[in-house]
Amino acid sequence: MDFQKLLLDIGKALKRDEVKASAFLCIDLLSRNPNSVESASDLFSRLVDQDHLSPEKPHLLKELLLTLQRTRLLRDLGLDTLPTRSLISPYRKLLYNLSEEITNDELREVKFLLNKQLPRRKLEDNVTTLEVFLEMEHLDLISDTNLNTLETIFQSVCPMLNGKISEFKAQQVSNTNLIAQEISRPRSSSFPSLPKQGSQSLPRTGSCEVQAFPPLSLSSVNSSNTSVDLPHGAEERDTVEFKLRILSIETGSGASSQVKNHTLEYSSSPEKTTSSGKPTPQTANTQTEGLETYPMISAKRGICLIINNYDFTKSRGVLKNRKGTMVDEKCLQEVFEWLGFDVETHRDRGGMEILSLLSDLSRRDHSQMDCLVCCVLSHGKEGGVFGVDGHVVTLDELTSPFNGSNCPSLVEKPKLFFIQACQGNSRQGAVFIESDSRADGLIHSDAISMRESIPTGADVLLGMATVPFFVSYREPKTGTWFIKSLCQNLVQMVPREYDLVSIMTKVNADVSQKADVLDGTVIKQMPQPAFSLRKKVVFPVPKTSPPIL
Repeated sequence: MDFQKLLLDIGKALKRDEVKASAFLCIDLLSRNPNSVESASDLFSRLVDQDHLSPEKPHLLKELLLTLQRTRLLRDLGLDTLPTRSLISPYRKLLYNLSEEITNDELREVKFLLNKQLPRRKLEDNVTTLEVFLEMEHLDLISDTNLNTLETIFQSVCPMLNGKISEFKAQQVSNTNLIAQEISRPRSSSFPSLPKQGSQSLPRTGSCEVQAFPPLSLSSVNSSNTSVDLPHGAEERDTVEFKLRILSIETGSGASSQVKNHTLEYSSSPEKTTSSGKPTPQTANTQTEGLETYPMISAKRGICLIINNYDFTKSRGVLKNRKGTMVDEKCLQEVFEWLGFDVETHRDRGGMEILSLLSDLSRRDHSQMDCLVCCVLSHGKEGGVFGVDGHVVTLDELTSPFNGSNCPSLVEKPKLFFIQACQGNSRQGAVFIESDSRADGLIHSDAISMRESIPTGADVLLGMATVPFFVSYREPKTGTWFIKSLCQNLVQMVPREYDLVSIMTKVNADVSQKADVLDGTVIKQMPQPAFSLRKKVVFPVPKTSPPIL
């Protein structure tokens, strides 16, 4: 496609607020007020003039559309196959994502708290969240190294957003490309002053914050002098080891420079805390180099589909009714509604009905949602689950309707499947327990073997109640071991900002500790998560109190 026509097509497809957001995201590339950008063509022309966009370098277009969650437009224009490059400041993306999370009522509260600091014209109703952020930058109230004012405001208005700021800070600390970014890309705002000599030093177990050191600039690093001065007194901070090695620097025209080789090391990486002061081990985990987090910026997280099969009286085999499954359904519904999902529940569906439900769901537009959750509660065998009519739906048939070709609006978004069903007849050795093959008992299994591999596909997590060949257990009064543990750990660990894989690992640990005795044999259960996730799944901390399970 002709590059100019490509820019024209994108400009026509973008809404006015998306053009304004794009200009905001490109502030550091344009070095000018985004409010002066009148249209998408105006923005693109400026980016082309400054050599940030060209037929040879269209990557910024992909990054903009991904940030704006316009994945369908990205695919329709054939830009989805381009390699992804980070040209937009992570700080700009943070502010944009925060602006998408703030409601109109919350924005009014933010403006109210800033009425002594911002000009009155910036507090009017027609002023957007991004414009408020921009004015705060101009007044040096926030910057990419100083978000304290914003955190204080969010603590009163929408405290869950402070989790995003904590994650951003953790990523900044661990970003080994920080020095190269400081030299090659202009800073977005001014920086807080350095501590005076003799001021209180960092505690030995305290946080290693990037703002303890000033940003590098072309004035302090050039082709004739590769040394970088540390802040006065920095050599006295025995808690932080700061090592910098610049082997070669190429300085081009204007502000374009690149560090050819550098090393930035800190001697400690302490555990982070939430805005309430509680430890967040997961936040510390986000410091893993190159490991990103799926965006969770929509008003609704997405659809949570629950298929709950209880009545198997019309099945062709010996499948029994699944006493206790209503407890699982209630727990899942309460937890996922709390997490911001639209929960849809369907009971007692046959095999073809299950496939029809999944097909209908895959044809919906999920472009304004962050992810998808599907929970299936039923009997099962290895590689599949039973409909109430005895027909088997394979795991691949459960997940394939949501792959990239069948459900484009979920491309690059996490698809989460939780399957409470047996995967065989074998008991895992080591309360009286009974399989569904017997009439009565305190605990039952969902087993009835069909070999089929775990389905593959990008951005999928498949949480299985048990490993292949083995049964899973269900208590008629309290529900299944797996779903009960899943719901409890979501309620306990989401507010502490753990990622989903860590939560599933805790579910594994909890369920593996449960045991019972059947026919004189100690039996156990081991869940099995399998995933093709490329990023972390971290649910935003809900504002409401968690359900009591």
